[in-house]
Amino acid sequence: MRKNEEYSDTEVTGGTRATTMGPERAAPSGADAATIPWRSRPPARGFLASSLRRFLRDRLSVAALAVFGLIVVVTIAAPWLADHVLHTTPDAFMRRADGSIATLQPPGPGYPLGTDELGRDNLTRLLYAGQVSLAIGFLVALVSVLIGTSLGLVAGFYGGRADDVVNALVQLVINIPSLFVLIILSVLFTPTVLSLAVIFGLFFWPGTTRQVRGEVLSIRSRDYVDAARVLGASDLRIVLRHILPNVASIVMVVAGIDVAAAILSESALSFLGFGVPVPLSSWGNMLSGSQDSFRGAPWLVYPPGFMIFLTVLCVFLLADGLRDTLDPRLKD
Repeated sequence: MRKNEEYSDTEVTGGTRATTMGPERAAPSGADAATIPWRSRPPARGFLASSLRRFLRDRLSVAALAVFGLIVVVTIAAPWLADHVLHTTPDAFMRRADGSIATLQPPGPGYPLGTDELGRDNLTRLLYAGQVSLAIGFLVALVSVLIGTSLGLVAGFYGGRADDVVNALVQLVINIPSLFVLIILSVLFTPTVLSLAVIFGLFFWPGTTRQVRGEVLSIRSRDYVDAARVLGASDLRIVLRHILPNVASIVMVVAGIDVAAAILSESALSFLGFGVPVPLSSWGNMLSGSQDSFRGAPWLVYPPGFMIFLTVLCVFLLADGLRDTLDPRLKD
């Protein structure tokens, strides 16, 4: 075989290599075939691999995830930290060397964030309060996403009367003064973490529904949805396999906003005296209980306020990063 014989680039189709040659040239065989360099395309990445790659390139979102993960881990480990590191409980009274109760003590040895007006360790209460605030945030997001996404998919995919009914429900809930209703319910019933989360979620889902509905109205007319319908796919399969993955980015953003909004709403409600009841601690009622000590004991005010600010900031940054990460229309 002539050494100057040239072959065209290799095309990869269906996992096999096919060589395109001139009309009068035969395919190489034997040792000559082994010496021909094959050019192959790099293997295509899956959706999850591409999403992870995009997310890791976003340093701000990675940093937000790391800080938020640390907050979650520390609050979950609050009982262990209180028992083995701080050697106290959220309701125990700290005492001075002479045995008296250490009330309103500034940060120092034995109590890193000081003590409150009853002599309780502020750091221990802050860790336990984080469990309550984060639990409310996640539960509210769960309720809001489950209700809002389901109704948004139904309204956007079917349209017609289903869309009219869902929009009527959305307008009804939006026009209800949620803060006023929450205050009335807090007066009539003793609020708990679960009840507050469910009530907040019942007021937060309209925003999720409107976002999801708008995306579905655009996606349902795409070619791949029409192709799936022509091939005989059921409505449920089309919604779950072809529409839901394309609205996942919007759902993640709205869920993050709901977590942050729930934490802020609980803090506002506790600040008014209608939130999580004492002695159960949350960042909101810790901030509410220390409003009279802003000048005399600022160590009671800044830690819960800073934790609310830091958690909400991390959740917003993380939600924004996940929106870009999970959007299937973006490419590497």
